[in-house]
Amino acid sequence: MRTLSLTLAQVRYVNKAFWRNPTQAFFTFAFPLMFLVIFTSLLGSGTVDLGTSSVKVTTYYVAAMAAYGVITSCYVNIATAITYQREAGILKRTNGTPLPSGSFLTARVIHAMLIAMLLVAITAAFGRIAYGANIPTGITLIRFLIMLAIGAAAFSALALALTALIPNADAANPIVMASIYPLLFLSGIFIAFGNDTPSWILWVARMFPVRHFAVGLQAAFLGTPFAWTDVAVVAAWGLAGLLLASRFFSWEPHR
Repeated sequence: MRTLSLTLAQVRYVNKAFWRNPTQAFFTFAFPLMFLVIFTSLLGSGTVDLGTSSVKVTTYYVAAMAAYGVITSCYVNIATAITYQREAGILKRTNGTPLPSGSFLTARVIHAMLIAMLLVAITAAFGRIAYGANIPTGITLIRFLIMLAIGAAAFSALALALTALIPNADAANPIVMASIYPLLFLSGIFIAFGNDTPSWILWVARMFPVRHFAVGLQAAFLGTPFAWTDVAVVAAWGLAGLLLASRFFSWEPHR
């Protein structure tokens, strides 16, 4: 019970720190909506073929930007923030306090997951109002929430694992962006996949969790088939990230 109470207290602290940095909070929520407006303005006049289904481009990008918001909150933000804290010596000092190390990291992950869910809710509401996008209900909503929770946890674990590869604070942003942005393009987040997408791109996309996570969220918004194998692949990547983080995560600055 003491560990749980400490974890919840740390979640409250992380939440206060997040909202007291208005620039970070603004861009965390602004980027998915900004990209949604840009992509739908440039490409939103037609439809995209997904297998045997044809969906509006506007609705497609509502689902895509929801996935992008989760990845930004749980992967990009965690990997960058933890690296900066490590190199500033904050992690080292924190590890020497009575606060359990697991509570510190768990609180960071829980907060990121909560922000991700809020981002998805805002994106879905905006998509519903502006583009008439469907809001998942019933069994579709349950599947959507399962994929959302597993995806958020998985990308958080991968972010913690990635910090072991980042040598210093200056390299944090370049390495994090280089590790995720090519996959965003190759997984149909920024550019919609159609029936004419090259097979090698589809093959590469299926190897990584971004595509499976995006497809899982699309099923709720677009009515495309939902596959538990997508959930399993994302969960497997999350487990791999957790194992790597438990082995290589460092509380000491990499100087």
